[in-house]
Amino acid sequence: MTISPDTKDWTWVLRERCPDCGLDAGSVPFAQIGPRIREATSGWTERLGRPDVALRPELFTWSPLEYGAHVRDVLTVMRGRLHLMLENDDPGFPNWDQDRAAVDGKYDQADPKDVAAAIAANTELLSSDFAAVPEEHAGRTGLRSNGSRFTVLTLGQYALHDLVHHAWDVREER
Repeated sequence: MTISPDTKDWTWVLRERCPDCGLDAGSVPFAQIGPRIREATSGWTERLGRPDVALRPELFTWSPLEYGAHVRDVLTVMRGRLHLMLENDDPGFPNWDQDRAAVDGKYDQADPKDVAAAIAANTELLSSDFAAVPEEHAGRTGLRSNGSRFTVLTLGQYALHDLVHHAWDVREER
């Protein structure tokens, strides 16, 4: 069963605390982005090792496996956007349809061990890349296809929220 597309503009998480996962992404200092990305993704190997990893909790809610595959790809997409911003002046980001990516990438059929390994590798790349950015470049800008303008800082905060929120989405007590 296909999930209904999420059309919400999540950039509001840069201005206020998320009532679901509790993260106040906009208050995370630039120097903490890299370490906090590592922290946010640290539990995925365990989550993806659950015997029910491919089961959806509800018909129209992704399984932990699907969320994991999404997290793997979020890390890659955000790293690409970070590099665009660092290498170009005010670039436009290519559109990324996360719902289409889930279908085309067959998230529901992915190997959980491969997804966990990719999350670990992609986490290291993105967190290291953020840690290597000189703080004076935190204000460099880029533009998402829907018109949302990001700085390197707010891109990191936004990405961090996505990672924290998806860990919250698959918490065991759900």
